[in-house]
Amino acid sequence: MAERITGHTELIGLMAYPIRHSSSPAMQNEAFAKLGYDYAYLAFEVGADEIEDAVKAIRTLKMRGSNVSMPNKTLVGKYLDELSPAAELCGAVNTIVNDNGHLTGHITDGIGFMSALKDNDIDVIGKKMTIVGAGGAATAIEIQAALDGVAEITIFNRKDEFWDRAVSTVEKINTKTSCHAVLYDLADLDKLKAEMDDSFIFVNATGVGMKPLEGQSVVPDKSYFRPELIVIRCSLLSSGDKNAFHSQRGRMQDNERSGNDVIPGFRCI
Repeated sequence: MAERITGHTELIGLMAYPIRHSSSPAMQNEAFAKLGYDYAYLAFEVGADEIEDAVKAIRTLKMRGSNVSMPNKTLVGKYLDELSPAAELCGAVNTIVNDNGHLTGHITDGIGFMSALKDNDIDVIGKKMTIVGAGGAATAIEIQAALDGVAEITIFNRKDEFWDRAVSTVEKINTKTSCHAVLYDLADLDKLKAEMDDSFIFVNATGVGMKPLEGQSVVPDKSYFRPELIVIRCSLLSSGDKNAFHSQRGRMQDNERSGNDVIPGFRCI
């Protein structure tokens, strides 16, 4: 890396706490080198009490931007000049872009998801999606899908700490986009089966299937998956496990035996 750093190299950050465990700097700097981009990517331990000053530093140091993770994703937006439509609706930011001092906040999980569909020649625009989950990534996917033109989104979630967020997401989609969204309790398996039968695509945007919930499924059995239903698993292992991508696909093996198209979660990066 040292041989490609010059006086023109621009800095990109990753601001979170804790963050020293992250493999993002290695991955991003390798990507920059491969693509010939004159950037350097570094991790900065920035907590909630420091994020305002950290945003000022982006301007002062003329950084090209920064990624943002916990605990700052829902806090940083108020210190920025502009939010993307998705970031505004989600109430969260994971990427800051600095255009000559003008800082724009984005949420990229949904963008990655929609790009993964396009890369796999899957056209969901004007069609119906059923998705399980109401956490941060799930919300970003639901919002971006609605903004991009998915016609109907049915959200299933347990009545847990994320239920109220799901209620709010449905309200935002129905009032701020042309998409129609509804929310159901994941415990209503008859409704889950009916909605999956009527959908073009089914998305599992929960941690079920990942450690410590490996071997589990949000769907009771493979009879729920008609052969033409596209099935996507969105979560990623964050442990740095070199087998993470392979395992991610392997956890959908029941669906694969049913003949479904399955897109592994790492495509959403």
